[in-house]
Amino acid sequence: MRLKIVFNMLGTLLIFIGVSMLVPIFVALYYKEVDGVAFIVTMGFTISIGRILSRATESNEEIRHREGFAVVTLGWIAISIFGAIPFMLAGVFDNFVDAFFESVSGFTTTGATVIMSLESLSHTILFWRSWMHWLGGMGIIVMSIAILPELAGSMQLFKAEAPGPVHDRLKPRIRETAKTLWVVYLVITSVQTILLVMNDMPFFDAIIHSFGTISSGGFSSRTLSVKAYNSTVIEWIMAVFMFLAGVNLTLHYQFLTGNIRSIFKDKELKFYTCIVVSAIVLITINLRFQVYRSLAESLNYAAFQVTSIISTAGFATVDYDIWPPFSRGILLILMFIGGCAGSTAGGIKVIRIYALMKKGFQELYKLIHPRAVTSLKIGNRAVSEEVSTSILGFFFLYVIVFVISTVILTSFGIDLISSISAVAATLGNIGPGLGLIGPLNTYVPLPIVCKLLLSFCMILGRLEIYTVLVFLLSGFWRK
Repeated sequence: MRLKIVFNMLGTLLIFIGVSMLVPIFVALYYKEVDGVAFIVTMGFTISIGRILSRATESNEEIRHREGFAVVTLGWIAISIFGAIPFMLAGVFDNFVDAFFESVSGFTTTGATVIMSLESLSHTILFWRSWMHWLGGMGIIVMSIAILPELAGSMQLFKAEAPGPVHDRLKPRIRETAKTLWVVYLVITSVQTILLVMNDMPFFDAIIHSFGTISSGGFSSRTLSVKAYNSTVIEWIMAVFMFLAGVNLTLHYQFLTGNIRSIFKDKELKFYTCIVVSAIVLITINLRFQVYRSLAESLNYAAFQVTSIISTAGFATVDYDIWPPFSRGILLILMFIGGCAGSTAGGIKVIRIYALMKKGFQELYKLIHPRAVTSLKIGNRAVSEEVSTSILGFFFLYVIVFVISTVILTSFGIDLISSISAVAATLGNIGPGLGLIGPLNTYVPLPIVCKLLLSFCMILGRLEIYTVLVFLLSGFWRK
């Protein structure tokens, strides 16, 4: 692997992150907050390091497959480290591990936090948390491709950044595709912000929550999350946009361009919708008969939390940790499923679950009809054996990482439910879980080693495991 190219690309990414800190600096100027100094210092330092790396390793060579994986993995770690610096300079944390955890959570759009009271933070810091979400939503790498035309080898980077099982390219040129998706991203963010403001959410809060919704992040400007606004209308607006955040962005593009027919033909969207509706109905019935007297109240809470969890946004309007075991069990299952491929959501992804189910039924059919010749299809498209194997491999690795991480957490004395949900919530990029890290709690009580482990899980989940684990193999570094 040619490290010169990798470090050159990392330098470019750091310059981009440094420049992006101009936005929170403007926020600090508007609100006249001293925390802007932390971003001025960090911006200068980050851009300087980026320029040194870029100039010292200047290269016009084409980036290859291996370099693409290395840039994405190391890039995510690098931007998380530099993104943590403003938290330290502003005095938000007294140790770098907590600052790093918050930064990783921001850029990976996880939404897990180690901040007890959000109301004690400045507008500048609150904005930075959500700004990290928004930038990380579709991936720093993809955005860099969209606006930095000098980056070569775009396809390798895009494959590393979005390694989902099904790729529907909007255009043959990846840079143009990335630009198109970011326009869609911006349109959805703007529409949600306008709707929230129209329903009496303060403009600053509306931006924060819109950033956290479309990115499937979940950072709020209030400690009680969306519950703090006590507005059914706001909750339903959030629920609708969280559902949309879990949908493939190419389908949003097709909707905006009037290609409605292809949307209704999409098998993954149909399955995703079926899962969401089924979960809402089941939880609503369970809550109506065991917790709440009102059907409307049960439906409201169920719809919000189901869309929040499956889209991996992680916002909350209620402490669902006190719900009946049946409802909590459904939410835990949704943590593993996640949203659609090509969306900002985390998790295993709906298309993989759909393919695994079809493969399972196919094997049952072959037991009855041993001589039958079958092929796995999604819609009218046959899934190659290579993709089928990749899906099975991904699922296996996901389970292995989940089990090992859970065992490690329990070895530190954390109860089983909290350990299971903490790993599921970070590996699936959701944020809040159950028990010790429930929707109204934080990750503060966890030991430092556990926070580092869960930070690693966030990066693994955001880059869909393969990208990171292949980087750790010894064969990856051989010529």
